[in-house]
Amino acid sequence: MSVNQRIPDYDLEDLLVVTAPEQLRALADPLRSTLLELLLERAATVNELARAVDRPKSSVAYHVNQLVDAGLLRVVRTRRVRAIEERFYGRVARTFYVGALTRAEDKQVVSRINGLAEAAAEAAAAHAADELRCTLVHARIPIEDVREFWAEVQALARRFAQIPRAGDQVYGFAAGLYPTDAPMLPDTDPVPSTGSCRGGEAGRLASEA
Repeated sequence: MSVNQRIPDYDLEDLLVVTAPEQLRALADPLRSTLLELLLERAATVNELARAVDRPKSSVAYHVNQLVDAGLLRVVRTRRVRAIEERFYGRVARTFYVGALTRAEDKQVVSRINGLAEAAAEAAAAHAADELRCTLVHARIPIEDVREFWAEVQALARRFAQIPRAGDQVYGFAAGLYPTDAPMLPDTDPVPSTGSCRGGEAGRLASEA
């Protein structure tokens, strides 16, 4: 499976840590989240985005401006068409990572961002059609391994996002890593030592018997 390092077709940072309230609100909005997702493929104009989401151009323009003001989108290039300058928008970073939050209202906003819930809703039709590829595994592991494994998952997600676009179907890739109340086995009991007698002790015990 080939990977195209020029997807999307513009330069962007690998990671942006998001903590500002306006950024969090932007990420929590379903339409804005969709616009950000579309721009992982390539830069696009407001008109192209509007056609993709089947929304009025004026409505999409408003949300794009909100994303620009929040520092999540930027104009990556322009094109002049019949005396009109078209702006192509792109993300400022490939991955948006929600940083540490202190305000209760910000935490409440972030609580609405649940990628697994969104993926479950999207996958309902695929599940009904027996076209869902899914796996769920539980493991008792230390927090250090959690962080290391999640970094590997994020790298895999970035690889998925950079596969050259083709075909006529959009696929979703979801991943989650979270603490649960799943049952776990107790720690293994130590194996009792059977012991052994040295030659002299064995002989003494035999004579005493």
